Amino acid sequence: MQSDPLLLGVDGGGTSCRARLAAFSGQVLGEATTGPANLRLGIRQSFAAVTSATLLCLQRAGLTRSHLPRIVACLALAGASEPAQLAAAEATRHPFGKAVITTDAHAACIGAHGERDGGIVVVGTGSVGWAMLKGQSYRVGGWGLPLSDEGSGAWLGSEVLRRVLWARDGRIAWTPLLRALFIDFNSDPHAIVRWSQHATPRDLGAFAPRIFELAARGDAAAVELIQAAAFHIDALASRLIAVGVDRIALVGGCAQSIKQWLGESTTLHLVEPLGDAVQGALRIARSAARPHAQVA
Repeated sequence: MQSDPLLLGVDGGGTSCRARLAAFSGQVLGEATTGPANLRLGIRQSFAAVTSATLLCLQRAGLTRSHLPRIVACLALAGASEPAQLAAAEATRHPFGKAVITTDAHAACIGAHGERDGGIVVVGTGSVGWAMLKGQSYRVGGWGLPLSDEGSGAWLGSEVLRRVLWARDGRIAWTPLLRALFIDFNSDPHAIVRWSQHATPRDLGAFAPRIFELAARGDAAAVELIQAAAFHIDALASRLIAVGVDRIALVGGCAQSIKQWLGESTTLHLVEPLGDAVQGALRIARSAARPHAQVA
């Protein structure tokens, strides 16, 4: 019906913001991807990415801004687990009829397991372990760079540049990977330091595909880095298993690449996700919309 609410699911991470607009019946009306929406990058940038993605969804659905008040949205944003950032996000004006703000990890867990208990380990630009057990949430890691997010794409980028500087100092041997990255910065260690001072997690994560590629070829530095990343991902999974999680979905942009490097104690618990974080966000939006017969 025309008066039924529209549902919007948003997965806002450190690399991109993905949005999906659906009718209350579940029919997908439009999808869009825009830039990073991690709250750690700032409320303004995060909400700008969300708004841009939403308007693109409406356009692709043949709808206009006038339909924004009909939307019940779930904004699943990286950084929303930090209380001050969540409070700031919830206090920010939005154009939707109703909006629920939660973490991208929460939505990814709901998307991966539906109504069943289970956990996820996100291996994307950042990393985090998350589980839902008997209605309770469990979180491991994911505190953000430079102190956390071990094993993630951004962590790999930071660590590989550290090793480039080590090689330049003569502390470790050059490898094809390290030499190529050094050349990318005109063989200038100061250029690396200057660049790193302004690099975003997305910028750092852009090195991850090359590290995985060189690890597959046996590059010693790349192999060491991927093994170290896998150790950290195994540690996240191990903690979830310790609290009683027996089903873990590996999700995120680096998930498939790192899977073969994980230990048996992790892989024995891995299951394929039923859906992604956007689908999880849509499920949350649908639950939020159920009390409403109509959205004015």
